[in-house]
Amino acid sequence: LIPKLGMTMTEGTVAEWRVANGGEVKAGEIIYKLETEKIEFEVEAEASGTVRHLVPEGTALAPGAVVAYILAPGEVLPAGVAPVAVEAATRDAASTPPAVARVALEGGRVAVSPAARRLAKEIGVDIGSLAGSGPGGRVTEADVLAAKATPPAPSLATPAREVLASPLARRVAEQLGVDLATTEGTGPGGRITKEDVQAAAASSAPTRTPAPAAAELAQAGDVVPIRGMRKVIAERMHASLQEMAQLTMGMEVSMDEAVKLRAALVEEWAAGGIRPGYTDLVIKAVAKALRRHPRLNATVTGRGIELLEEVHVGLAVALDDGLVVPVIRNADALPLRDIAAESSRLATAAREGKLGLDEMTGGTFSVTALGMAGIDFFTPVINPPNVAILGVGRIHDAVRWEGDRPVRCQQMTLSLTVDHRAVDGAPGAAFLASVRDLLEAPYRLLA
Repeated sequence: LIPKLGMTMTEGTVAEWRVANGGEVKAGEIIYKLETEKIEFEVEAEASGTVRHLVPEGTALAPGAVVAYILAPGEVLPAGVAPVAVEAATRDAASTPPAVARVALEGGRVAVSPAARRLAKEIGVDIGSLAGSGPGGRVTEADVLAAKATPPAPSLATPAREVLASPLARRVAEQLGVDLATTEGTGPGGRITKEDVQAAAASSAPTRTPAPAAAELAQAGDVVPIRGMRKVIAERMHASLQEMAQLTMGMEVSMDEAVKLRAALVEEWAAGGIRPGYTDLVIKAVAKALRRHPRLNATVTGRGIELLEEVHVGLAVALDDGLVVPVIRNADALPLRDIAAESSRLATAAREGKLGLDEMTGGTFSVTALGMAGIDFFTPVINPPNVAILGVGRIHDAVRWEGDRPVRCQQMTLSLTVDHRAVDGAPGAAFLASVRDLLEAPYRLLA
């Protein structure tokens, strides 16, 4: 089925089948990748058996719609159910190299996912020349991007061995610097999986220099399409600036005591596998400060400025192709240790594409950090329907004065953007001062 990933989800798209039509799947394995307006999600098979697709890749349906059946040995599809038309060789795709499985469809067409066809047209790649790595030899977006980035290979007397690998395995291999040609596959028909790539990376040094991420392959003169997550971000940020009167202010924070506290907590919590970051301290300080300044924990509606009862802090997480904001719920009531554990869990789930839609909705305030990129001060854009967002800069060496004597110290700059319709400059500055005071006396964050 198309799963219901959140209360606000109205539609999901079968972006990529991970198991070929007619292929075998085991319970718990990934059967297809689902795309919604906000996230990508890998759907696991609930049972073992033979997969029969009912819809092709690129199909958008409402939650609850049936997209495939998993059949037991000897079982047939229910009466009246029409499976999707498939290539003649699809059922044998698990044991057939991509060059063979990429058979012609009606009229000599090549099996291509809708997203890959659009991308190929946008960046000028000849679909007919590609060997697909998707189910049944289907050409995927990863194949198109690889063809754009890789110049045509010279003809050789002995053709190179075809590498059968999932798109996800190819991406992980690029990131970890693993040569797929020397990697043994454990998937159906010897297909290389993500786990195979990770095992190869763990057992030996990288065999080649990691390739750049897809977003970094663009060169001058290219047209980078605005779609998927990038399109949603563009629309939301543009709407945010159009619909709000945004004002940004900054304040410097002495982080000497916070640095000492974090170092002590890293050592103390190491046995539990929890490693607190400076952003965790900021989130806890923000949550406590929002209770003192409820005007910033609000939303603007047709009825006016609605002050929200619960404090749910969104944490911006950067991905290769965009930004997501998972939510730490009831952050004001959580101990700092729990905030550190939850922020780590959410960040990992975001980078692995395993966030549920409910984990990304309901935030009442957002925190975004660019300190790890060496940024001191920036202008964060409010994440609707919030009325404020806090930017966190890097911790750097600075000088403060004790009388006439300069003293070396650790300092950080906070950047607060508020919606001036709901929050004036003075209340915003007062909130920022409360966050600063808590960070400069951070042991109060443990209470």
